[in-house]
Amino acid sequence: MVLAAALALDALLGEPRWLWRRLPHPAVLMGRAVEALERRWNRGRHRRAKGVAAIAFLALLAALAGWALSVHWIPETLLAAVLLAQRSLAEHVAAVAEALRRGLPDGRASVARIVGRDTAGMDEPAVARAAVESAAENLSDGVVAPAFWFAVAGLPGMLLYKMVNTADSTVGYRTARHERFGWASARLDDLLNWVPARLTALLILAVTATAPRGVAGDARLHRSPNAGWPEAAAARALGVSLAGPRAYDGAMQDYPLVNAGAPAPGPAAVEAAVRLLWRVWAALLALGFAGTYSA
Repeated sequence: MVLAAALALDALLGEPRWLWRRLPHPAVLMGRAVEALERRWNRGRHRRAKGVAAIAFLALLAALAGWALSVHWIPETLLAAVLLAQRSLAEHVAAVAEALRRGLPDGRASVARIVGRDTAGMDEPAVARAAVESAAENLSDGVVAPAFWFAVAGLPGMLLYKMVNTADSTVGYRTARHERFGWASARLDDLLNWVPARLTALLILAVTATAPRGVAGDARLHRSPNAGWPEAAAARALGVSLAGPRAYDGAMQDYPLVNAGAPAPGPAAVEAAVRLLWRVWAALLALGFAGTYSA
């Protein structure tokens, strides 16, 4: 009941600005905790070992907080809803489609809010690709994965996942500063997302009645062991090509196309991706209710 109610509440309310202007969002608190340990421990010798200790401590802290808050279904539901990102993701992706229909400069400005790649030189297909890829990847990370870990281990599992995912987003980069310290966070995030990423792909294929042929092969082309699965499934479900070359910090990266040979996406594909997000959400809601009545 809690998971289904949380999915419904998140879809109804999303991220109310009036609340988060007054209170820090749990994800913000997690980010601050990661940054505090990074500033204190990411120095001197044995940085990889310190990173292992840091993520172990933070994950344990998150799980204990989840256990302490699992006192009643109402606080459990409210916090679980806060940690899901369905409505906010759908709104951000829909905003790109709306902006792109107004013109390329608006589309670039809108997609820059949800992706980390360079957007100044993007053409329309590149903007649409970035939006669809963000929809697919964040569907996995922000909706399916937290819901999956709640189903497996309740609020402690969900909070532990969100802490690890936040740590990966904060220190899990291959930069001179973070490569050693953030190694454990990145690897643990890969592990925790292994099943949800593939589950997301299966849900995308199931709700669109799309054949899985080629998805696994395209998923393996991705630089991430997990993100390629929802992206490859979305590419085939929407009938578009994704990925391909893109620039980060002024340097062009020559990534292969996913679903090569299919048309490049445009605003219509971005709008279709938003509808796909809600179809997968509906499937998760149905699974949540099924789990409630079968328990």
